[in-house]
This record gives sequence, structure tokens and C-alpha cells, in this order.
Amino acid sequence: MAAVQTRSERALNRVAIAAVLVITLIFLAPIYWITSTAFKPRNLATTIPPTVLFEPEISPFVKLFTKRSQLRGAPTPEEYAAAPWWERMVFDGGEKIVRSGRGEIQPSGYPNRFMNSLIVAITSTVLAVGMGTFTAYGFSRFKVKGEADLLFFILSTRMLPPVVVAIPMFLMYRAVGLNDTHWGLIILYTAFNLSFSVWLMKGFIDEIPKEYEEAALVDGYTRIQAFFKIVIPEAATGIAATAVFCFITAWNEYAFALIMTNRRAQTAPPFIPSQVGSGLPDWTVIAAGTFLFLLPVAIFTFLLRNHLLRGMSFGAIRK
Repeated sequence: MAAVQTRSERALNRVAIAAVLVITLIFLAPIYWITSTAFKPRNLATTIPPTVLFEPEISPFVKLFTKRSQLRGAPTPEEYAAAPWWERMVFDGGEKIVRSGRGEIQPSGYPNRFMNSLIVAITSTVLAVGMGTFTAYGFSRFKVKGEADLLFFILSTRMLPPVVVAIPMFLMYRAVGLNDTHWGLIILYTAFNLSFSVWLMKGFIDEIPKEYEEAALVDGYTRIQAFFKIVIPEAATGIAATAVFCFITAWNEYAFALIMTNRRAQTAPPFIPSQVGSGLPDWTVIAAGTFLFLLPVAIFTFLLRNHLLRGMSFGAIRK
């Protein structure tokens, strides 16, 4: 009987491993396709059947960071020979790089949009996690009248799809002059992430024994000193996990960034699809922008990977 159970367990383990591998491949397939398209020549991006084996090139990244226009006629041999090697890649795609009257290369708007995404996402994450931690500490450690109703009200803001309030927010922002500003997006992203931050951080802080703070208070610490020296270090795992999710939400947000911004504060998500190139859509450039856009989130998550698993189990909300 034991041998039969052992064989059954081994069969179940094999099935589980196979299922995990299949699911992993399904989730990694789009990432592979975006990455491979970012290094493909333009003529191989939309072939049927898809081209899997090819010689990678960086022309999509050259196009992504420079302004370009349709090439009228082939360049002369002298122009082709005088051009840098990376500009010849653009020539081969039937385009040319736009230069100023003094011959300076005109950059595209992608670097500025990418920097806007970093500014808005990092600032809103810091604000949401910071205010959420203070609020969660208050709910966790003190008796608040109508606590359940207040917590439900905070959570209810998360139930509203952002696109529903996009038009009213646009009108209000236009009236107060916050359209196309960094602070306009930061306020919005902080407000929508705050409810998630409060609920998640309350679960983390509830798991920290109150006796730690009581001992610190007996030793002469003030409440705020006990908070920063006892609670914050103990809740570091939860803060890291909350920061990852808040950052991802702010980093990927599209609707508000599309409606509330135009040029000055526009982030990368609404800008990337606009890089269709001259003539037919240049999917290699869009893929290159998407590939670079994925890197900060991947790096940020990788750096905090040790905190995520423990944070998700440590901060389970229980009533």
C-alpha cells in the first residue's frame, strides 16, 4: 500500500511540475516576444509564420531615441559612407534621422517620458507607503471610533475604476491648473494607492506584538521614537512588499497619463504606442520602448525579492 501511495505521490509531483512549467512558459512567452521583437530588423517583425531565429540588431533602439523621417530616395554613396554605423541602420530601414540646422541629432521624446515615469512612480510610491504606514499604525494601535466603517470607506476608493472618474478629474485639474504636471499625476496615483497601502500595512503592523513598543515606552522612548525604532524595522518586509505593488500600479497606469498629460509631464505608457514610425507601424520601436520600460520594475522587484514571499504571508489580514 505504501508503495502504491509513493508511486501516486510521484505521479502527482510530476503532474504538478509539468503544470508549473507550462504556466511559466505561458507567462514568459509575451516577455520573450517583446524582447525578441525589440532586436529584430523591421522587415522581420510581422512575418508569417513568425521569425524565431534572426541576427539581432539595435536599430530599433536607435530609432527610439532619435527623431526620424521618411527617406526620399536612396542616400548617395558619400552620405552613406560619412554616416555613423548606427545611422546607417536607419538608412537601411528607409528612414533618416532628423538633424537641426547645425547638424545636431534631434532626440525623441522617449527619455523625457521615461524620466517622468520614474519621477511620478517613485514619488507617489513613497507618499502612498509613508502615509499608509502612519494611518495603518493608528488603526492598529489605537481605538478609533467607527474603525470598521472608516476602513471600509478607505477600501471603497479602490473599488472605483480610475477611468470612470478620468473626465471629472480632467475638468477639475484644468480648473486648478494641474493638467500636464508631475504633481497632478503624483496626487492621483497616491490617492488610488493609499487605500491598498493602508489595508496591507495594517495587516503587517497587526502581526507586530504590542509588547515591543510597551517595553520601549517603559525605557523612556516616546511614542514616535518607538514607532521609528521598533515598528518600522519590524515592518520593513511589509513596507518593501507594499512598495513593490504600489510602484507597479503607478508605473503601469495608462488612462490618467493619457488624459491628464500632453507633453511636459507625459509618462512612457501613452507615449510608447505613438512611436509608429513613418509609413507603416514600426513594431520594433514599440517593442524596444516596452522592453526598456519593463526593466525598472523587474530590477526593483528583483532587489526586493527576499521580502516579497515573507511579506505576502506575514501581512495576511485577519479579523
